[in-house]
Amino acid sequence: MARYRSYRDLDWPLLLITLVICGLGVLQIYSATRDTRWEDAWWKQLIWIGVALGLMWVVTSIDYHTLLGQIPLLYTLSVTALVGVLLAGRLVFGSRRWIKVLGVNLQVSEFVKLVIILVVARYVSELRSDEIKPRDLLKLGGLVGLPAMLVISQPDLGTGLTYLPILAVGILIAGVQWRYLAIVALVGTLTLPVGWYLLKDYQRQRLVTFLDPSGDPRGAGYQVIQSKIAVGDGGVWGRGVTRGTQTQLRFLPATHTDLIFSSFAEEHGFVGVVVVLSLYFLLLMQIVQNAQMAPDRAGMYVCMGVAALLLFHVLVNVGMVVGRMPVTGIPLPLMSSGGSNMFSVFMMLGLVNNVRLRRFVS
Repeated sequence: MARYRSYRDLDWPLLLITLVICGLGVLQIYSATRDTRWEDAWWKQLIWIGVALGLMWVVTSIDYHTLLGQIPLLYTLSVTALVGVLLAGRLVFGSRRWIKVLGVNLQVSEFVKLVIILVVARYVSELRSDEIKPRDLLKLGGLVGLPAMLVISQPDLGTGLTYLPILAVGILIAGVQWRYLAIVALVGTLTLPVGWYLLKDYQRQRLVTFLDPSGDPRGAGYQVIQSKIAVGDGGVWGRGVTRGTQTQLRFLPATHTDLIFSSFAEEHGFVGVVVVLSLYFLLLMQIVQNAQMAPDRAGMYVCMGVAALLLFHVLVNVGMVVGRMPVTGIPLPLMSSGGSNMFSVFMMLGLVNNVRLRRFVS
């Protein structure tokens, strides 16, 4: 009877929306990789989705209070794993981001996102005051900043930045005085020159090219220029599946990974874009609804951390393909090809369902 109730009380609309987005992603991966050396990417994506569903159920089944109780261990393992990747990870295109597990390349930084969500949720839910004090800001900043800096050192600036919205939504909901935020903003502004110095040459070039892509149309600005052409080429209804000129003639790079939204916009047009963005909006609203129904503050913070992270991913990726954000390599959740991000997103949605099921516990 308990098992039946668990199945019945899952957030089925959330799961349905998730699978529809995944289905559109698989369709676009098939179209974008047809007659290329990545033409098997679409069925690999189906395998990733199947495995991700299993991981989602595992995360849903373990009481999130148990996970919160193991935060010191999980955080230590996460930091250790990130250090291990820096020392012995696979070197691909000058970056060490992956380790091979059972023949599969996994990006550790993707799974650390779940730990960051739990770390922030536990810390802010245990605060005894109605607002965050400066020392709490420093502690939380250090807890999130350490793994973020390790990821940025790989180098992977995009994934490192995705940890920050989790921190931001936690402190904002917990309550923080605006003067403290102003001080943080001032310190961040003053340290920008140091951050610029620490960036790799190609990262600096991406930021410069973001301001003026036409300055290097065949180099760093190529992706942005071709992406904007592809999006505009889609018109209202799109050119149709496998009929996008920028996509099928290979002018557009990374059509099944970082720039999948560009190829989707070209082949499905403005109408298709509205449909996909509406699905993401509905997904986020389902997560927020679960946050509102959470049985405690920790559960609410867990759900809002997931929502903040997914929103950041979507905004940055979509902004990137239309030239409103720098190219950072942040994938589009549930659509971009790849196993690690798919696994982490489904596991985060498993956390949301986890909170939902425990709302019946008195």
